Amino acid sequence: MNLLKTKPRSTTNPKRGIRGQWLICIFLLGVVLFNFPILDLFNVGGTLLGIPVLFAYIFLAWAVLIALMYLAIERSP
Repeated sequence: MNLLKTKPRSTTNPKRGIRGQWLICIFLLGVVLFNFPILDLFNVGGTLLGIPVLFAYIFLAWAVLIALMYLAIERSP
């Protein structure tokens, strides 16, 4: 006889599913950003503050992806 009428805990967390979907979207954005047609747009002979444009783009895109992942994981709706 169970005197405590408790509801069974749900094993799925809705926040976890949404975060997973955001992380998948960020991954796909990274695939697009680091694929040939986009990289070829920045493969020019110029420099940006003394850094070749292609390298500046790669590091900037990488930093943006890290920031988006941080926001997707740490933000609480």
